Amino acid sequence: MSNSDLFDGSFPSTYANIFSYMGFPLSRELSDSVDAVVMGVPYDLATSARPGTRYGPNGIRQASSQLRWEEKRWPYEFRLSEKLTVIDYGDIDFDLGKHEQMVENVEQEAGKILAAGKKLLTLGGDHYITLPLLRAAHKQHGRLALIHFDAHTDNETGFDGHYHGSMFYHAPIEGLINPDKTVQIGIRTEYDYDSHPFTVLDASWVNNHRTEDTVKRIRKIVGDTPVYLSLDIDCLDPAYAPGTGTPVAGGLSSDKTLQILRSLEGLNIVAMDVMEVAPAYDHAEITALAGATIALEMLYMVATSK
Repeated sequence: MSNSDLFDGSFPSTYANIFSYMGFPLSRELSDSVDAVVMGVPYDLATSARPGTRYGPNGIRQASSQLRWEEKRWPYEFRLSEKLTVIDYGDIDFDLGKHEQMVENVEQEAGKILAAGKKLLTLGGDHYITLPLLRAAHKQHGRLALIHFDAHTDNETGFDGHYHGSMFYHAPIEGLINPDKTVQIGIRTEYDYDSHPFTVLDASWVNNHRTEDTVKRIRKIVGDTPVYLSLDIDCLDPAYAPGTGTPVAGGLSSDKTLQILRSLEGLNIVAMDVMEVAPAYDHAEITALAGATIALEMLYMVATSK
């Protein structure tokens, strides 16, 4: 084994040289051969409850080492590398306390990646990060459909600053997403039931229906519109994801979530994220592993759609 093999994902160690997600090469070279980019944003200054999601990207990367030994992720019959070349872009940094710098840096780097024709998968960080990511995606693809997994609708009014509960209030106002093409899955907290602008498939409904029923509703809503896929890890029940800032009982299982994602192949998904993993509240890397597995499922979904 050569020295270079340690860092190109070909050496599936679960404990050594864990520098990147899934052992993908650490690079910011957006060459023609690259299909997808994984990017971290260690930011949690917009959090309302328990902080700590700034450590989410690293936690997910570390947990991903437990997934590297399986060459072909079940139930797929191909290696991801056979259909998709992926790099880890590293983390987007910013000066401490400078919220707007984070927003600008994320939008700029995400815009660069998307303009190069790459699929983007972002690891957070708190969910507010999705707003500048949507701005970047909108510049490339116009008004987007949104598939949003969460315990909360995140469209609270009255917050003009940086707050992880209001991104999807501002996004339609800015013209980034089409409310008629937006579906929220796993919701189980209060929202304005009479005037809510998005379709909600709440956690109880999803848990009591077949995966096929949920996916049929999602596909009907988003159609062939370019899609941004955003997943807050608290869409999972705390039994499956205790390591997050605002856990809510009664959520989806890991398996249910993976089944839904697996069934979204063929949609025009242009960018994705996995947000709100807070390793400090985790136990035995349960949440980080769920986040890493969900992120990998998203990449396989992209590969299957190629």
